[in-house]
Amino acid sequence: MDKLFGTDGVRGKANQHPMTAEMALRIGAAVGKYFRRDGSVAHRVVIGKDTRLSGYMFENALTAGLTSTGMNVLLLGPVPTPAVGLLTRSMRADLGVMISASHNPACDNGIKFFGPDGFKLSDQAEQEIEALIASGVDAVEANDIGRAKRIDDGRFRYIERLKTSFPRQRRLDGLKVVIDCANGAAHRVAPEALWELGATVIPMGVSPNGKNINEGCGSTQPQSAAEMVVAHGADVGICLDGDADRVILIDETGKVGDGDQFMALMAQRWAERGKLANNALVATVMSNLGLEHFLTDLGLKLERTAVGDRYVVERMRAGGFNLGGEQSGHIVMTDYATTGDGLMAGLQFLAAMTQADQPASVLLNRFEPVPQLLKNVRFTAGQTPLEDARVKAAIAAAEADLSAKGRLLIRKSGTEPLVRVMAEHEDQTVMERAVDSVVEAVADAVGGT
Repeated sequence: MDKLFGTDGVRGKANQHPMTAEMALRIGAAVGKYFRRDGSVAHRVVIGKDTRLSGYMFENALTAGLTSTGMNVLLLGPVPTPAVGLLTRSMRADLGVMISASHNPACDNGIKFFGPDGFKLSDQAEQEIEALIASGVDAVEANDIGRAKRIDDGRFRYIERLKTSFPRQRRLDGLKVVIDCANGAAHRVAPEALWELGATVIPMGVSPNGKNINEGCGSTQPQSAAEMVVAHGADVGICLDGDADRVILIDETGKVGDGDQFMALMAQRWAERGKLANNALVATVMSNLGLEHFLTDLGLKLERTAVGDRYVVERMRAGGFNLGGEQSGHIVMTDYATTGDGLMAGLQFLAAMTQADQPASVLLNRFEPVPQLLKNVRFTAGQTPLEDARVKAAIAAAEADLSAKGRLLIRKSGTEPLVRVMAEHEDQTVMERAVDSVVEAVADAVGGT
């Protein structure tokens, strides 16, 4: 059996391997077996989902698999991914499941898992679950089948937890906020939470129909939200992705800021208050060199990890750090949450605005980024372009071209069949030449674009 788990659970096109109802049932049974391996009977799992049409199918299939092994299932319905991490722990569940393909289009879907502590499962746990899927799992006796129950107040519990992360003595009165929910899991909780804190809310991406999640909106396509900020004279725009575990911020001029600028702001503010654990920020290899230079000038450290918020969290837990994230907008603050939480990060930014009494354009301009370019090349199953001699030669030549003043990063995506080619250099011409030469070599090797 091919490897199922990528950098963020199991993901693919709905109704195609591995994202079929049959495989979801097998995954549910294997996960149920894994968490009931001690033989006890009082086990429960919470399941959340985003707004994709296929979510109904996977919710039912996973429930069938889990209950067939004796797990009791609590169904949350559409809630953000961080809500699943939170409620897994607060409801004393053994397992949390989120059905979502995050920022991917509606035709895709995925399954993410959280342990009883609210953190995503380790690579080792996923490997053991894969082995159970491959070997098959025996169902329990009829009298031991688990029960399923729908939980109606999951989003309200999450909203209350969100508000506890916001300074109690402050409100958002007078702030006009555009909130783009990507027609996804936060389409109800995000506007409600902001309104309850006193903001004037301009919502968009809040009419999911099962097929429009992330379509022309959200953190990966913030242009419409930027136009909305300018048109309404808003103070800030907050763009979430389909499952609301990442955020992209927009200042009052319509300029889009990325996760690096936000992390720079929070690291600086927390360090000034003695709140930044071990005086370090954890980010991935994708984060801009400008961020690293900014932190160094402040006497702070940047700990880099592989791409994927789970690897950021693992490094944070291992090193005792409390702030980390990705350039793409996954922001992890372990003082408040166990995983990336786009809305919580947005609230922290709004708190910074009210405390500093400065506009978003100032707060989101912490450093001058080193020019950076990222391009993708799609390949098909079975192709191994990074092993091609022409590609290796192009990479070596590009690295030499960039010399010591830049860097080149080549990797396969953990969620899509893409080779990602990224370079940074102070000279934009040199940077573009390096990226294009590698992209051309990879495209020739796979016959793609």
